[in-house]
Amino acid sequence: MNSEKYKFKFFPIKRKFRKPLKTNHGNWEFRESIIICLTNHQGKNSWSEISPLPWFGSETVEDALAFCHELGEKITKEEIVTIPDNLPSCQFAFESAWLNLESKIESKVESQIKSNQQLNYSYLLPSGKEALTAWQTGWKQGRNTFKWKIGVNQIQEEIELFWQLISLLPTTSKLRLDANGGLNLREVKEWLKATDKTKIVEFIEQPLSPEYFETMLDLKAKYSTELALDESVANFKQLQDCYGKGWGGIFVIKPAIFGFPSRLEKFCQQSQIDMVFSSVFETKVGRKIALYLAEKFSNPNRAVGFGVEDWFEDNENNYLDCR
Repeated sequence: MNSEKYKFKFFPIKRKFRKPLKTNHGNWEFRESIIICLTNHQGKNSWSEISPLPWFGSETVEDALAFCHELGEKITKEEIVTIPDNLPSCQFAFESAWLNLESKIESKVESQIKSNQQLNYSYLLPSGKEALTAWQTGWKQGRNTFKWKIGVNQIQEEIELFWQLISLLPTTSKLRLDANGGLNLREVKEWLKATDKTKIVEFIEQPLSPEYFETMLDLKAKYSTELALDESVANFKQLQDCYGKGWGGIFVIKPAIFGFPSRLEKFCQQSQIDMVFSSVFETKVGRKIALYLAEKFSNPNRAVGFGVEDWFEDNENNYLDCR
């Protein structure tokens, strides 16, 4: 086995959203993450990012920082592959950096990004009334798939806004509704009755919390609107579990909190499932391997969930002078 010791350094960063992102998990004002760098014996640097999302079940930023401090200044491949499963964002970041060094994935990703190989990005809308005008910005950027958070305000208010929104959206566009597991069964049925009346809704993402998996299977069979799992498949074990239980719908995968990218890649190669790869508001450093996986395995007929650049008030390059 390769026992080379890689030099290791890390840089905590904090980015402010233009306005708080409102979801069923609460309001999100800042995105904190950790940029990491591995350097091999030839002096080549490889950068990646630890981007935890603890309300999805990952470690916290504090957990990740503690792990980085414990490592010291060097790490081996053997130490990387033994990062425990309770640190999935660390697993992703460290293996991504190592793969960039040893497998030349970074050059493939850079080439893919430059050529923009058929990756269509969805555009994340703000919750509430702001969505009625915000979609125009995404449309001008060439986006034709929009994502709107629901389960944030009263359901009748949101359904009323929904009808207004779809009356404004171009007929060639698609709309995704993301509940972040925040609806109850009565509310889900109300939404499905509404969305079944229109063809513009691509799917409802995680309408119920993960413990209601069997109920979502039942709803999927009774309504024509597609359902997608997100919080239910936040890590590798959950993905295996839902796949094994027969979920035949859409899987939304957030690689940056999922764990080792090689493990996800192997699963994707062996399983033919309908996958949409999505962001956790990482910077472009952490996005590289996620986009590499998305280009290879995401359903080509669906937009990937990385259209979030407009949510930050700063230029991320200000934080990435370390590249």
